[in-house]
Amino acid sequence: MLDSVIVGNVFREIRERKGLSQEVVSGLADIGRTHLSAIERGERRPTLDTLFKLAAALNMPASEIVREMEAALKRSEENGSGIENYFK
Repeated sequence: MLDSVIVGNVFREIRERKGLSQEVVSGLADIGRTHLSAIERGERRPTLDTLFKLAAALNMPASEIVREMEAALKRSEENGSGIENYFK
């Protein structure tokens, strides 16, 4: 099962890598900034609709975001079950 913290970390990492603020991405995705913040903190899971909106806002295919989530989950499982191993 995909951990919501991993999902949030992937979104935050992509957003930061692109040099975008939460305000910009949430505006482009037409979702609330607090909603995006909750997703990035792992407090909320994005719906499929929200995933596609965020992908468009980040100018990348949703499939690439899912691939990054899968890779992050694999790394987490290989390095131990804790999220602290996510970025190793």
